[in-house]
Amino acid sequence: MEQIINGFIHLSPVIQALLATLFTWFVTALGAAMVFFFKTINRVVLNTMLGFAAGVMIAASFWSLLAPAIEMAELNNMPGWLPAVIGFLAGGAFLWLVDRFMPHLHLGSKEPEGSKSSLQRSVLLVLAITLHNIPEGLAVGVAFAAAGADFAGSTLLGAVALAIGIGLQNFPEGAAVSIPLRREGLSRSKSFLYGQASGLVEPIAGMLGAYLVLIMKPILPFALSFAAGAMIYVVVEELIPEAQNDTNTDLSTIGVMIGFALMMFLDVALG
Repeated sequence: MEQIINGFIHLSPVIQALLATLFTWFVTALGAAMVFFFKTINRVVLNTMLGFAAGVMIAASFWSLLAPAIEMAELNNMPGWLPAVIGFLAGGAFLWLVDRFMPHLHLGSKEPEGSKSSLQRSVLLVLAITLHNIPEGLAVGVAFAAAGADFAGSTLLGAVALAIGIGLQNFPEGAAVSIPLRREGLSRSKSFLYGQASGLVEPIAGMLGAYLVLIMKPILPFALSFAAGAMIYVVVEELIPEAQNDTNTDLSTIGVMIGFALMMFLDVALG
């Protein structure tokens, strides 16, 4: 085990980001595999899991992304708020543009969003989750790049903690794709394949984010804030509304609190 840890430490940040996001994809696949055991999922359970995912992403956005970005900016004689505000709003604007033009179908929705498309409902649902996985992979990649570049406020353990947190919240997302696809009439195997495929964008986004940051180090505070803004957009646009889409919202709210507390613990304890 010690040799594995030492080997991982000495890898390039891009490869570290790849391995970390392969882990987050694997957890997505584990969640998608729930379709082999269940054809339906209790709405309260789903809402609680989505709330948990939202809490993890909110905490990660601050503790793992915005806080290090502000600290880095201040150490480089830049106003701490500048990259945080610009990057955060740019990340949200990027997701808004993609959300506006890429055809997709949100969980629980009957009408697709984005540009008009003749794609099947199942494909549109997968595209929606895939869209949301882009900032998650990007966040992990940027975090490993920051740790690899020895920027103040960023550590390898902090990046690992972020990957663990993102992985944990990917489990319910995987189930939230595959099980509804099963209800749409797809076979269990196809539902699983589509569900796990929604997470394949994370390794791509992770490697790309790490590589771009390493070759353009001055943009790192902006890149961290960009990832945070994109993640918060996903939380507000999709996860919280969907988690609260029921008469009993107490458990989904508790899920948010637990998810936030867990991610905060991981980042503070390991970072």
